Amino acid sequence: MGTKGKVIAVCISEKKGTQKVEVPEIKLVPDWGIEGDAHAGKWHRQVSLLALEKIDEFKSRGASVENGAFGENIIVEGFDLRALPVGTRFRIGDVLLELTQIGKECHTHCAIYHQVGDCIMPREGVFTAVLEGGIVKAGDEVELIDADPARPFTAAWITLSDKGAAGEREDKSGPLIGKMLTEAGYNVVESVLIPDEPAMLKAQLIRLADQRQVNVIITTGGTGFAPRDRTPEATTEVCDRMAPGIAEALRAYSITKTPRGMLSRGVAGIRKQTLIINLPGSPKAVGECMEYLLTSLDHGLEMLLERSGECARH
Repeated sequence: MGTKGKVIAVCISEKKGTQKVEVPEIKLVPDWGIEGDAHAGKWHRQVSLLALEKIDEFKSRGASVENGAFGENIIVEGFDLRALPVGTRFRIGDVLLELTQIGKECHTHCAIYHQVGDCIMPREGVFTAVLEGGIVKAGDEVELIDADPARPFTAAWITLSDKGAAGEREDKSGPLIGKMLTEAGYNVVESVLIPDEPAMLKAQLIRLADQRQVNVIITTGGTGFAPRDRTPEATTEVCDRMAPGIAEALRAYSITKTPRGMLSRGVAGIRKQTLIINLPGSPKAVGECMEYLLTSLDHGLEMLLERSGECARH
């Protein structure tokens, strides 16, 4: 696979949940998506791409599918899309797309799955956001551009709270994490509020680390002694390596503020190239921990992503 490819077909659908249909050309609008496509909007999955090579592999198993059957907007030839890192860009004439997610979760099976018993989009498709707009049509050249090495680190926060998820309590801790990360120069790409359910937390951590390739995920809540406080256990299960020094340092710092800091069971670890850090649930503790954490977080991420020595982000 090289750095040059070609557009094979372009497709749209006016309603979500339906197969896309091939059209002569599409108009892409910056920070929105494809004009007339149901999936356009101010989110990270504006335009979907699928490789012709993967479609041909699927067809070789005896299935007959038309362009757009998997829900793809643009079929391209010449790239192993799933192997590309988030942040990779695609130049197609005036259009510039940025890769934002690899694959997707399939909650309700699409029409092609019900027809043939499989769909390759969740495994092989990728999603992009439109940075620069224009017209794209079959036959256009696609140029692959490496991710900008000086782009900001990406981040996400997850609040674990039964009452917060039920709407019975305002979540102040998660938004505070997001505010402090943003002020420190991070690009906060997602925020999540879920109950104290370990399975839900694991699913979100895996999605954010594997599909969105977020650089750092910070959780708040579920780190105490209550029976439903299972955040550390769920985090440990999804990590490849642990980073005990972070959790130890945060606890030691918290104890200088209150002796109850010793009761926090939060952990920190690494999944692939994503750093995951547990913080306590109270806004006061979150603010104190974040202030302390941000003094060294940049350097840790630079080492994890092998960007040390670069003038990354700021």
